[in-house]
Amino acid sequence: MKKTIGALMVAVSAVAMAANAEAMEYNPYAGVEYGYSFANGTAANNFNSGKVFVGSQYNENFGVEAFYQRTTSDKKAGNKAKYEAYGIDAMAYLPMGCEQKVALVGTAGLAYYDFKFKPEGGKTDGEGTWGYRLGAGAEYNVTDNVAVRALARYTKLDQRVADSNDMMEYSIGARYNF
Repeated sequence: MKKTIGALMVAVSAVAMAANAEAMEYNPYAGVEYGYSFANGTAANNFNSGKVFVGSQYNENFGVEAFYQRTTSDKKAGNKAKYEAYGIDAMAYLPMGCEQKVALVGTAGLAYYDFKFKPEGGKTDGEGTWGYRLGAGAEYNVTDNVAVRALARYTKLDQRVADSNDMMEYSIGARYNF
């Protein structure tokens, strides 16, 4: 499964870059997002998070982005849980309208999730796993340098963590294009 998804991402990236080699640009950006995620399971439930990201949009339809995300603790039945994640996403953009201020966004990526659990009166324990992410959303370019966006992502975890093997992540944020 890992090799198939990795090979697919490399193939899609190579085709996209080869098709647009003459139109290749380098438009770096950085941004922040507020996130809400939830996983079904005994310890992992609802999480609020902050995320920072950097990336580059190579043309109007393709980009790559790296991120770091950290959640607040969620308490469920006396047990606390939180996680940190970092990874990389391939970003696909579909500009809409005459002015192309709005774009539909698709994402596919890989991230490492480091979960921490603390049972009531117990010691903190941790589990880490890889997650395969697929997402969709929309972005609005407020100015040439500032954009706001909202995304929803489904994350399939490589191994079961706290009785869950998948998560939904929702985020809203802004980015600054240099």
